[in-house]
Amino acid sequence: MSPRVVAIDGAAGSGKSTLARGLARSLGLPYINTGLMYRGLTAAALRSGVDHEDERGLVSLLETLRFSLSGQSPPELVVEGYPEDALTSPAVETAVSTVARYPAVRERMRVLQRSLGRDGAVMEGRDIATVVFPDASVKLFLVADPAQRTARRARERAAADPADVAEALRARDARDARTNPLEPAPGAIVIDTGAVDVDTALAAALRIVDEAWAEGDA
Repeated sequence: MSPRVVAIDGAAGSGKSTLARGLARSLGLPYINTGLMYRGLTAAALRSGVDHEDERGLVSLLETLRFSLSGQSPPELVVEGYPEDALTSPAVETAVSTVARYPAVRERMRVLQRSLGRDGAVMEGRDIATVVFPDASVKLFLVADPAQRTARRARERAAADPADVAEALRARDARDARTNPLEPAPGAIVIDTGAVDVDTALAAALRIVDEAWAEGDA
């Protein structure tokens, strides 16, 4: 039987983290933000002086990182040795798309992500339903218009200027698209998080999960 994985994909600022964390709490599953894994590697490269253009060096550095699940309600992914502010710094934000573009880095990350989710999880990223867990029992794809994505990301980065956030999102979208075109996986259900509030989006996602798992148990 496949693990009960809820795979959530979408662009930065589309509301993945809020929905994924709420789902994980409601379903009693770990919450895994795979973006933090790439951010952790980027922060480690900045700390250790590994060139962001050095694919082999990044893969070697990745082997020194430790990812684990910590806490309760729900357990969440942590990058050991790297607090949240180190993972969301402007320097990391600028470089993470470069670090994440290398095939060898992404392949190793996918192995780690599958291991973290092997017993079930709510996992968010950009390629969870397409590559990491293509057999996930539930696949969700979140969309929101650029203004809403900018507003969300600006709230997350409280000191950031919204104009700078908007430009950073545009630049990141362009970089990410060259590595991993963002599109729904076959069978994914699209949720427009800009059209509904957080509670409504969560209720809709829970209905999708309940229906999918009820069919799977039938």
